[in-house]
Amino acid sequence: MKVHSLSKREIHDINNCIGRTWPANSNVPFKNLQAYVVDENKRLLVGNNFIAIQLAPDIIIPHLSQHELLNYFSSVQVDMNAVKFVCNGANIMRPGITDFTPFKESEIVLVKDQTHKKELAVCMSLVDDVSARNMEKGVILNNIHHIGDIYWEMKKTIRV
Repeated sequence: MKVHSLSKREIHDINNCIGRTWPANSNVPFKNLQAYVVDENKRLLVGNNFIAIQLAPDIIIPHLSQHELLNYFSSVQVDMNAVKFVCNGANIMRPGITDFTPFKESEIVLVKDQTHKKELAVCMSLVDDVSARNMEKGVILNNIHHIGDIYWEMKKTIRV
């Protein structure tokens, strides 16, 4: 696994991307970041009490281990029958969703289980919450990071 420190310019670009795509007040200022390269375009960004996943230059999502930070993001709850599928990387379908908080299309949305309210996945919304409520079936969220995936396992080997 390749690891390198990011330049001030790269950190500035990452801060700008987070400021544009994450909810207000969720921005965590950082001066130093290390990048753990997963593959050509994907990397784990690690800083002082901060972990995020960069999937593309303009797509950065929070890591599921960042519980305090995740409180700022919109979420849906899924019934307990859907948990196994979500944790295996399945997209989130309308029939499995039991509750919504407001979100827009193409926004980062968390998936939580109905019973314990634990974060299971970080997704990108394909529709807004109003449209999703009116749907009876179909994909609502694209699952991009979930418990047990490569980013989850990588975090276990990194000291933060």
